[in-house]
Amino acid sequence: MPSPVVRRTGPLARVTAGPAAAAAAVLLAFALTGCVGGTTSTASPTGSATSSATATPTPSAPAAIALVPGGTAQQNLPYFDQVNRATLAAKPDAQGRDFIDALVAAGFSKADMQVTVDTTTIGLKANSIQFSVKLGDTCLIGQNGADAGGYNSMVTPVLSTGSCLIGQTRPIDW
Repeated sequence: MPSPVVRRTGPLARVTAGPAAAAAAVLLAFALTGCVGGTTSTASPTGSATSSATATPTPSAPAAIALVPGGTAQQNLPYFDQVNRATLAAKPDAQGRDFIDALVAAGFSKADMQVTVDTTTIGLKANSIQFSVKLGDTCLIGQNGADAGGYNSMVTPVLSTGSCLIGQTRPIDW
């Protein structure tokens, strides 16, 4: 079989082949034509001729994040985060009281909360603050500040002291 001849005409190359290659291409085209054709079958309905109307379920919107009264810290973590992120969106330099007030307004019990001080012992702004809500034998803990890399939260067991935060906290007396 002679090798194909390549002729360059412009940016594209054109390949021409000898008569044997052309005959093979025609034979291949006829062979493939049999694969494409054929009979088509239509599915016939089975069952009764009458059909009853059934409601097609519509996908519902994701469940709203809300406080789960009496729920665990793990169940309430998404809501805790939502409240705290909304607090930061409204006030990027939020302090401890801002978080506590927002959590109380969202339905968490102030009596179950702790918060660290907003300033250092020499009166400078604290690099981060922590705040918590005790729910049964677990705690929701939030932390915000430069040292924390922004807002973070976690669920932890209650400490042996019965509280959620280690170290000095300030009274929530407002």
